[in-house]
Amino acid sequence: MDFNAVRTFVAVADSGQFQEAAAALSITQQAVSKRVAALEKELGVRLLTRTSRGSRPTIDGQAFLPHARELLRAEERAAASVRPGRRALRVDVIGRRLAPAGLLRDFHRAHPEIELDVVTLFDADAAIAAIRSGDVDASFRAVTEDARRRLDGVGNVRIYDEPVHLLTGPAHPLAAAGTVRPRQLAGHRIWMPGIVAGTEWAAYYDDLAAAFGLTIEVTGPDFGTEPLLDTIAASATLASFVGERTQVVWPADPGLRRIPVHGPTPVYPHSLLWRADNPHPALAALRAHLGAARPAPAGGIWTPAWCGPGSTA
Repeated sequence: MDFNAVRTFVAVADSGQFQEAAAALSITQQAVSKRVAALEKELGVRLLTRTSRGSRPTIDGQAFLPHARELLRAEERAAASVRPGRRALRVDVIGRRLAPAGLLRDFHRAHPEIELDVVTLFDADAAIAAIRSGDVDASFRAVTEDARRRLDGVGNVRIYDEPVHLLTGPAHPLAAAGTVRPRQLAGHRIWMPGIVAGTEWAAYYDDLAAAFGLTIEVTGPDFGTEPLLDTIAASATLASFVGERTQVVWPADPGLRRIPVHGPTPVYPHSLLWRADNPHPALAALRAHLGAARPAPAGGIWTPAWCGPGSTA
């Protein structure tokens, strides 16, 4: 159904004059007549009748009029739902306990007026596809060399280098250490069953292990965070890596140990990705918020060579 014809019928019904409807719609009186005639032909009924005082709805026109008004209201609601700034900004944060979710919570506290729709996609491939299709407005990801080759039309900027911590149980030989150096971990069993080959986090930890002679085991099924914490807490030999801002919920007894890694500090390079032609105004606000300076870890950092310079607009 032609919404312009419906709008024209309502304008005539409200004003009672084809001429006044034409002036209100900024079209000619002839165009008003053509639109109404086309609508009547489509519906198979006469909607308006001319009188000595102008025009008024017929019985069929009176029946159709409230539905015509609702159609126009629905049209406006539909347009408003996708008008820039009116719908929620949809952002992929990888996981709800990881640093990107914390960064987005910080943004929400700074801009509570901006509505957010938070989603979690699997890997960079899924995130880039969702950005290209418009299913999400932005995504937090580590951008590998392979992913960078597929970013045509997708902007990216490195926004947070997250220090990596060692996670142990209380019986682990390193549990009492205040900090550890990456090379001190050679020979220790680091267990990360959540690593999936081909993902950006697999690429990161493969390079970290190669750089410092570490052994990172991915054996066994990944039953999720809680079983991993149970195993680490009870083990005197297994440890794991977590990001500084990863939320780890664990009872005080027998508490897990989070040990900063320094000399150098391995950091996970979080970037924000977005489609370059995305007009959502909240996206600009998010980028500006994330662009605020964040202190670099002391003592030097380590990142994989594929991290690049950190920014592409």
